[in-house]
Amino acid sequence: MAFLIDGKKISSEIKEELREKVARMKAEGIEITLAVIQVGQDPASSVYVGNKKKACEYVGIRSLSYGLEENVTQEELLSLIDELNGREDVNGILVQLPLPAHISEESVLERISPLKDVDAFHPVNVGALCIGKPGFVSCTPAGVIELLKRSGIEIEGKECVVVGRSNIVGKPMALLLLRENGTVTIAHSRTRNLQEVTKRADILVVAVGKPKMITREYVKEGAVVIDVGIHRTPGSKKLYGDVDFEDVEPVCSAITPVPGGVGPMTIAMLMHNCVESVELQKRQVV
Repeated sequence: MAFLIDGKKISSEIKEELREKVARMKAEGIEITLAVIQVGQDPASSVYVGNKKKACEYVGIRSLSYGLEENVTQEELLSLIDELNGREDVNGILVQLPLPAHISEESVLERISPLKDVDAFHPVNVGALCIGKPGFVSCTPAGVIELLKRSGIEIEGKECVVVGRSNIVGKPMALLLLRENGTVTIAHSRTRNLQEVTKRADILVVAVGKPKMITREYVKEGAVVIDVGIHRTPGSKKLYGDVDFEDVEPVCSAITPVPGGVGPMTIAMLMHNCVESVELQKRQVV
């Protein structure tokens, strides 16, 4: 039976560590503030924003909430970001995605100061990750690295395969595994002989966005399998991932469940980035 990598437990440990660190910072007169902007009332976005606010409250980070109407203009949104960029009492800025079709996501994300870009979507932070400079790291991939390390799973020297090439997960995931001295292959929906590629993996990270795509035929005996995907059964509250858990679990050595695996780590690492923002801003280096 595979070892179940418990994201709920590990994320709680990280938040406890951050809570203690934030308390020490407050004792030194340092307060951390995250500004969260939501455009419209998308139910899923509202849940995510609510969870981020709860995490802030628990860790001891002050959160500012900006709820904008669905029909807000791009110029108005960018103006708000400019204002928050200029505020010394705001350390992190987060714009909840997706945005309405009339607003350019790229323009908005690039307007956030790299020093306050706690989601790590700005090209400056992505570039910093590529060349090993200080900067924010995308929360979900950073969470996967913490899951592996805190579960005692060695990355160095291992054959690592990432299925998925998105800017938010796949690409930064590959870079982080490389930074930990893994030997990394990026695969995707157009990879030829995908099963042959994934069966080489000692560590297989799946972020392809296709429900239950990865079955045991894709997995090497004894591999570690990290499932980043999350999907909901139509008309049901049941969640599942990109990996067919029941099929794959018997052949791997360790696996993340959905829910309760990678998901909780994303918000924990967002809190981590908020705390790190103080040091980054102090150094004025990204």
